[in-house]
Amino acid sequence: MFFTRLILIMAMLLATGCALSNRGPVIMRRELLEIASSDRQWTGLAISREGRKFVTFPRWNEAVSISVGELLADGSTRAFPDQEWNRWFGSEPQNRFVCAQSVYVDDTNFLWILDPANPRFQGVIDGGAKLLKIDLHTNRVMQVIRFGAPIIHENSYLNDIRVDTRSGHAFITDSGSPGLVVVNLATGLSWRILDNDSSTTAEDIELTFNGHKWLLPDGTTPRVHIDGIAIDPSGEYLYYKALTGRTLYRIKLRWLLDENISARELPGKTENLDETVASDGLEFDHSGNLYFTAIEENAIKRRLPDGTIEMVVKDNRLQWPDSLALAPDGSFYVTTSRIHLGEGPFKIFRFTP
Repeated sequence: MFFTRLILIMAMLLATGCALSNRGPVIMRRELLEIASSDRQWTGLAISREGRKFVTFPRWNEAVSISVGELLADGSTRAFPDQEWNRWFGSEPQNRFVCAQSVYVDDTNFLWILDPANPRFQGVIDGGAKLLKIDLHTNRVMQVIRFGAPIIHENSYLNDIRVDTRSGHAFITDSGSPGLVVVNLATGLSWRILDNDSSTTAEDIELTFNGHKWLLPDGTTPRVHIDGIAIDPSGEYLYYKALTGRTLYRIKLRWLLDENISARELPGKTENLDETVASDGLEFDHSGNLYFTAIEENAIKRRLPDGTIEMVVKDNRLQWPDSLALAPDGSFYVTTSRIHLGEGPFKIFRFTP
């Protein structure tokens, strides 16, 4: 009778996509639903309260016609907020999207667009690096915060953004010149922190995709610094990690906003949360679980509040899962940017944890 019950229990666990582990249940599979497909490479993804979906197409090649778009119900994409902002041909970088990388909807339903203005990774276009705030009721630009020296370095690539409406600040990762940029959204003033710190700098590792080492055309190993970023639901901590790195870090927001703490003291306030996975995007759910795009494993994983790492989705269609976005119904959406392959089709998938 005991073995019969055990077999039944194991069958139920497998049917629900779980397996036993000495650290708790490990989710082995969730349904992955394809939402959209494109022959243009997208990276960023954001979803509004009404379910509107926004994507970015960074200008990593000459074929990019629009850099920020809204994904429509029929799967097509229209320029957002309009054609004028997307019409950049080398002029007026201050009023055009040069190379939009990330989009983010804050908890008051405003859309933020981050433009590192570094097309084809050939250097930041003077006057082009900026952060935009969009009113989704009117689709109008409400605020433009521009970045120049000393915030922007010659090799900067502003990558991902999170907005804390409680304190009125934005936090931006620089994966080209390792460090964090903090922005006071009320004044537009910004400053850099944790420059070249071990927590924001790429680790000395090689990444492997589908059995092949990821190398640049000249045979060298890519080094992508701090990339993914997320604020926990309590608003207490900022979590972050390098793309070419497996160590997860966090720091209390209070230290990032403390004007009395010195640049020398701040690294001592960071917390090393141990090894996780090589990842691009990070995002929390409402329960405080931190999700990673596990780029080497064609998977999505999550870290529970107690530190346990679980598999959520593993699927060969997840070729370089890039950005995660939490939808109002609690489901997640993820882009695939296929950076290691260099060609499409590029997908957006939905899964429910």
